[in-house]
Amino acid sequence: MKVDAARSALNAVNPEVSVVAVHKRLEDFTVVGSADVVLDCTDNFATRHAINRACVKHGRPLVSGAAIRFDAQITVFDLSKKDSPCYSCVFPEDAQVEEVQCSTMGVFAPLTGVIGAMQAMEALKLLAGIGESLNGKLQVFDAKNAEWRSVRVKKDPACSVCGASR
Repeated sequence: MKVDAARSALNAVNPEVSVVAVHKRLEDFTVVGSADVVLDCTDNFATRHAINRACVKHGRPLVSGAAIRFDAQITVFDLSKKDSPCYSCVFPEDAQVEEVQCSTMGVFAPLTGVIGAMQAMEALKLLAGIGESLNGKLQVFDAKNAEWRSVRVKKDPACSVCGASR
């Protein structure tokens, strides 16, 4: 199973790390309540929105990364802060979007390493309380042209997940 392979790989690199492998489908994401920070590395909107709802519910920071073809993005939703946007503020659940997955559209393999390393960096910064996180900033990377673009994102007061009316 993937979780056992991941645990073995992590323990090989650092045997001092305690890794708990969860051998079940996370239907309700209750595990988020015991996490200090959550990294979303999934490839579909339904799962991303479920993770986001759990992070909002438990007030946990969410480090979101995505890659498709030659394009990628990364941001932090620090849901421990009241003024932080959530994933649904930027990508509303009821939006009509075409679901594209890297399993069908492909992804430039090194790009997942770049975004994954940046997610790890953002998570460590949050855990250590150092530096400035990407909270409120969506970083978009065009791997073909090696260009980064930054977009400011704000909390949507009408957001159905974290807004004032929920």
